[in-house]
Amino acid sequence: SLKNLTLASLIFLQDLNEVEENHQDQKDAEEQSMNCSKTEKSCSQSNIQITEVERPFTCSECGNNFKHKRSLMYHTLVHAGIKPFSCSQCGRSFTQQKQLNDHVLVHSSEKPFSCPQCGNTFTRKANLKNHMIIHSGEKPFSCSQCGNTFTCKGSLKNHMLIHAGIKPFVCSQCGKSFVQKGHLKIHLVTHSSKKPFSCSQCGRSFTQKSQLNDHVLIHSSTKPFTCSQCGRSFSLEKKLNEHVRIHSSEKPFTCPQCGNTFTRKASLNNHMIIHTGKKPFSCSQCGTTFKRKGCLKNHMLIHAGIKPFTCSQCGKSFTQKGHLKVHLITHSSEKPFTCSQCGNTFKRKECLKSHMLIHAGKKPFTCSV
Repeated sequence: SLKNLTLASLIFLQDLNEVEENHQDQKDAEEQSMNCSKTEKSCSQSNIQITEVERPFTCSECGNNFKHKRSLMYHTLVHAGIKPFSCSQCGRSFTQQKQLNDHVLVHSSEKPFSCPQCGNTFTRKANLKNHMIIHSGEKPFSCSQCGNTFTCKGSLKNHMLIHAGIKPFVCSQCGKSFVQKGHLKIHLVTHSSKKPFSCSQCGRSFTQKSQLNDHVLIHSSTKPFTCSQCGRSFSLEKKLNEHVRIHSSEKPFTCPQCGNTFTRKASLNNHMIIHTGKKPFSCSQCGTTFKRKGCLKNHMLIHAGIKPFTCSQCGKSFTQKGHLKVHLITHSSEKPFTCSQCGNTFKRKECLKSHMLIHAGKKPFTCSV
């Protein structure tokens, strides 16, 4: 049984690790020597025969095959949950001594493996090998289900989880799950107040680097993505994709509680706060709370005395664009709000609401005298 591995077998495995490391060093030296002799002889690639490597040692638990018996023995430790090699700095444990040796480099600034093309440095030789594929432009690992290709095997493995519907990395704060550990790390920043990525031009900060990359395009005049229907241009393709839904009746995001539909997922997320009754955004100056961050931002303009939206006809200014829109109706003869009972029309929705009290027989305002 895997769980009954004896101390003697573990010591044996450790000895094997040391032998394997010495063997690997010798093998690397031999490979380097061979490469040099091949260069001198200008040996042709056509003379090299590639043969399939035999893997006679099979794991009884998962079916993985290995070239050497010692490799199988290392592998069985994974199933047994045994990690005898521990890091003295952080306590993290490993099944192999070599894995521990690679790990301890993380705690130092040492990155001994350097890319000859771009100068990037790496803690492990394997990481450098994976990186070198980027410069070759090769993507040798192909997904059998959708045909997507990848530069490294690890990326393909992560991709396959999407097809399997597996999201093993779960956020402990909100329960949202992710295919990759890196995606979870990015998500965790949203639960903190940290915004480590700052715009050098306006000082605005972001939780994710991708958000900053999108933002900096605002400061440039480049808007390469143009709507074919109205001619409006956008700096990002995803913004154009969101915009084109306005021209259609497509609203793919539906509220599960009230059935309201939205063109954007972000709009649905903002809407869902209404159903919770929560007002998580609080004004630091007067304590007024709001359901949405955007509403708080608009409110803060009042304290700052800023009214950026000005009427072109009378010069009156407003803190919100919506307020300006309502005001503009006063300059026109348009009365878009109609009473369903008597047909009276009104310029403002608030006026219609007040009028409806007459039909309801309500008189909410009482004289105190």
